[in-house]
Amino acid sequence: MIGEAPQGVRLQKVLAAAGVASRRVVEQYIVEGRIRVNGVVVDELGRRIDPDVDLVDVDGTAVQLDVTKRYVMLNKPTGVVSTMKDENGRPDLRRFTKDFDERLYNVGRLDAETSGLLILTNDGELAHVLAHPSFGVTKVYVAKVEGVVTAQVIAKLTKGFDLEDGFIKADKARLLDASAGSAKAKSASLVELTLHSGRNRIVRRMLAAVGHPVTELVRRQFGPLHLGTLPAGKSRELTKIERGALLTLSRQNSPADETPGDAQENE
Repeated sequence: MIGEAPQGVRLQKVLAAAGVASRRVVEQYIVEGRIRVNGVVVDELGRRIDPDVDLVDVDGTAVQLDVTKRYVMLNKPTGVVSTMKDENGRPDLRRFTKDFDERLYNVGRLDAETSGLLILTNDGELAHVLAHPSFGVTKVYVAKVEGVVTAQVIAKLTKGFDLEDGFIKADKARLLDASAGSAKAKSASLVELTLHSGRNRIVRRMLAAVGHPVTELVRRQFGPLHLGTLPAGKSRELTKIERGALLTLSRQNSPADETPGDAQENE
């Protein structure tokens, strides 16, 4: 109709507000064919979108347009259970979420004795993709174990074996360090395991099964996220690049087609 206001918001304005680049730079991205909306390359500078519905990516990396979504990385310390309210009164995750206006939840779980990378978010769809083992999101753990781990043990971990709840194998395994210790100290080794299984306490059970019980366990990586130098007990919001990597991962999968199941690993 004549005089009808155009629908949507200019793509340049939306991406500038999202912190991608200035409007002028975004226009250059459009000219270069680097921006897609709903999987289709944008070829017009006047393109308008609905930020609440349309999915935008730049150079293949998803852009977060929904500013109500919050993504936080926590280095969970030992002694804290992975729940927002523990019925037994043990230290829980509320201490790490109380300063956020949004109601955040943990993605998956780490048992109380395990420290490391835990994601807190209010994005339920993303949480489902990250936590459900059927989507194959890998996690990397570093375990201190009893005894000197040999190359044969590493090979067994990657080849796989049967546990009481079925066959299991690590996606990757490598020995980081092994020492014989002193006369007063038992020998110990550091082992890095990469796997996507969500089974209960799977890393501890795998290493115990090959004769090397875990004495300390930390999750260093979750999907594209790395713990880095974040101290135990501290949290930080994800960077724009990290958020983009997570959203890209989420959009590459289709949670709507997945049958609901137990998406809570407990390592």
